[in-house]
Amino acid sequence: MPTITEQDVMSALKSCYDPEIPVNIVDLGLIYDLSIEKTASGANAVDVKMTLTAPGCGMGPVIAEDARQKIAALPAVERAKVHIVWDPIWNPRMISEAGRKSLGLE
Repeated sequence: MPTITEQDVMSALKSCYDPEIPVNIVDLGLIYDLSIEKTASGANAVDVKMTLTAPGCGMGPVIAEDARQKIAALPAVERAKVHIVWDPIWNPRMISEAGRKSLGLE
């Protein structure tokens, strides 16, 4: 079974967008934690902790499910879970340099 890396998962997550902001969830700074573990079958289980730009964001479950589906589509991923967390609270300083440029903040 092929091993996947954090880079593989982050690349998949870069194809997920908050529908209200034209920047991917990685460059927005919404991904807080990522773990990859081998399963009993030798495949991979991926857990991601992410946040949203605002606690009341109605698109949160949709964004999290999109992220989960993108991870699950990677080769050798047996299980993918995305957990929405609120600690620490997201703020615009968490946006990457690339994200800031695409939003015209730099």
